[in-house]
Amino acid sequence: MMRTLLVAAAWLVTLPGPRPVSRQAPDPLAARAKGRVDAPVTVYEMSDFQCPYCREFALATMPVLEREYIQPGKVRFVYVNLPLTSMHKNAAAAAEVALCAARQQRFWPMHDLLFRHQDQWAPLASPRAFLLALGDSAGLDRARLTRCVASGATAADVRADAGRARRSGATSTPTFYIEGALLEGAAPVSVFRAVLDSIYQSKTAAGR
Repeated sequence: MMRTLLVAAAWLVTLPGPRPVSRQAPDPLAARAKGRVDAPVTVYEMSDFQCPYCREFALATMPVLEREYIQPGKVRFVYVNLPLTSMHKNAAAAAEVALCAARQQRFWPMHDLLFRHQDQWAPLASPRAFLLALGDSAGLDRARLTRCVASGATAADVRADAGRARRSGATSTPTFYIEGALLEGAAPVSVFRAVLDSIYQSKTAAGR
């Protein structure tokens, strides 16, 4: 279900959409974005690594969207952390590890591994050792990852992400901000196709 976004301006200020490539201003979202920076449509996914519905989207729907929309240059997709810590005790720790991986340009391999192994790390009393081991599988420099996690270097970034997501109106995960509206829940791929096709056609019609 699409819900009209009432605070779109605030979201766009805090998480900018596509912009021309600039040699002087590197894209701060590039490490956790997929697709061309100048794609006509930008999707922000507000997600929790411990959320089972987010896992469903990441493993079943995202590969289809990547093949049909991201790789052809129609959509840019950006991951935004919204750990629901009141329900998911290890979600923030997973998000911090993922952003540490992003500092080594390995966010997406870690993203995929976190969701694939969610059932293994989610119930752990202390998940750090398991999460660091996933970093090995993601091709990360273990020493750098360990230092980043131990220092809490990305904790503030995770909190900032969550704050932006909540200000946009997101209260559950996954929630998708798509060009002025919110799509809530792990909708089937047919729903994403209908929404993305409509927006893409609308935004590109003027150039035809």
